[in-house]
Amino acid sequence: MEDIEIARNTKLKNINEIAKKIGIDEDDIESYGKYKAKISDSVYKKINDKPNGKLILVTAINPTPLGEGKTTISIGLADGLRKINKNSILALREPSLGPVFGIKGGATGGGYAQIAPMEDINLHFTGDIHALTSANNLLSALIDNHIYFGNELKFKKVIWKRCVDLNDRQLRKIKCGLSEEKNVVPREDGFDITSASEMMAILCLAKDIDDLKRRIGNIVVGYNEEDKPIYAKDLKAEGSLTVLLKDAIKPNLVQTLEATPALVHGGPFANIAHGCNSIIATNLALKLGDYVITEAGFGADLGAEKFLDIKCRLNNIKPNVVVIVATLKALKYHGGANLDEIKNENLDILSNGMNNLFKHIDNIKNVFGLNVIVAINKYKDDSQKEIDFLREELNKKNVTLSLVEAWEKGGNGAIDLAKKVVELSNIENEIKFPYNLEDGIKEKIEKIAKNVYGAEDIEFLGDSLKNIELIEKSGFGKLPICIAKTQYSFSDNPKNLECKEPFKIHIQDVYLKAGAGFIVVLAGKIFTMPGLPKVPAAENIDIDKNGNIVGLF
Repeated sequence: MEDIEIARNTKLKNINEIAKKIGIDEDDIESYGKYKAKISDSVYKKINDKPNGKLILVTAINPTPLGEGKTTISIGLADGLRKINKNSILALREPSLGPVFGIKGGATGGGYAQIAPMEDINLHFTGDIHALTSANNLLSALIDNHIYFGNELKFKKVIWKRCVDLNDRQLRKIKCGLSEEKNVVPREDGFDITSASEMMAILCLAKDIDDLKRRIGNIVVGYNEEDKPIYAKDLKAEGSLTVLLKDAIKPNLVQTLEATPALVHGGPFANIAHGCNSIIATNLALKLGDYVITEAGFGADLGAEKFLDIKCRLNNIKPNVVVIVATLKALKYHGGANLDEIKNENLDILSNGMNNLFKHIDNIKNVFGLNVIVAINKYKDDSQKEIDFLREELNKKNVTLSLVEAWEKGGNGAIDLAKKVVELSNIENEIKFPYNLEDGIKEKIEKIAKNVYGAEDIEFLGDSLKNIELIEKSGFGKLPICIAKTQYSFSDNPKNLECKEPFKIHIQDVYLKAGAGFIVVLAGKIFTMPGLPKVPAAENIDIDKNGNIVGLF
């Protein structure tokens, strides 16, 4: 049975009942129909004095192109914790329409471990991402309008891009202002996908609406004739942009198929953005639940590194446990098997691919100093011999393994993981970081590349060093780093899956996101506007004569 059918055949509880489970009154939510709601600001005063629950971060090894089921494991774990009478709550990201209609599909879990209503969440949901797109593009319109009416701020270079929440490679680089109207100045521009935009990062890193407005005002939109930054607040843009986001900043409340509460808010990608749900939703969840399950996108070298280095620093939080998700197919994929061979039993290839897992474990345990457990997202046809081999190898490294069957069994398939996570969460840990904020930008990049990725060296190309100098001269050198690179490898080459030979990280560009509060570093051939695959998922999505969506997964 398809995910969408399983979700459709499950009777959901009214969202008011879900709110009551976590101590939220009906008056403190704004319902979007029967099964979705936004949480009002009024709730914060009521819970402010409550102690924080325990934070469980779910990450993964480097994936195959189809992903390894982090969201499914996250949902299964939250449901599993409820099965053993723990007050759990999810804090997840919102899906982007790009992957939904592209290669990966939706991001609401799978099988019997889903958040619902899955169709709504995967499509327009409560309109947050549309609001972000509108705010982003209003700022672009204000910039070009300012230039049209005389360019009082003396723009020499505009660096702010437009955005759209779809995969459209044709928009990566465009020429605009070609109408030949008087005073319209043609220039080069481009689009990011909304999930990689600074506006998305700002929404996810803002602590409240005042912080949101401040960050929007601090966006660097371009440079003047003296190479000094021009800010959104110089255009008097921060007020109107904040108004467009006044509802989007409120976390969304939904539920799993087993009625576990889930806060789903913000949706930055982890390969080309910082990959974590909103600080507001995480902080709220920590007050409402005893165990908060959150996810950082793609492999731990991307999502988890950014969660820890950016979000945890900013918010002064740390995970009590980090769950690293793996599948036998992904381990063999990183051991040299192609996608057609990964179902075949092969201990030699599995052993080789486990080096990828071991590096992620080492990063979490030794670079960041955190408690770690490995969760295998189990498939029906997985080899018991390979599972036993994997367990033995992890035992040698004193790392706990849990087999998870949440896709097939829901929370019952994650009870073992839930029990082990509870036990591990009682062991105290202290978070460490691979770099200090006081380090220079170049030094911070090198420390991530060498300590987290395992690179031998770093090569700075094009204007990257010149841009670093400009950022530091502008007074922003102490910000954390957000590296955009391929999700398929520790290196910046998506085909270098095994990373057996020493490799370099090639820095193509470095630019400032002052509103978000970090510095973006482009490594390898990475684009902040993805393209569609040869056969996009959009070709299989339809609506039948009864109004039911089909083909959404």
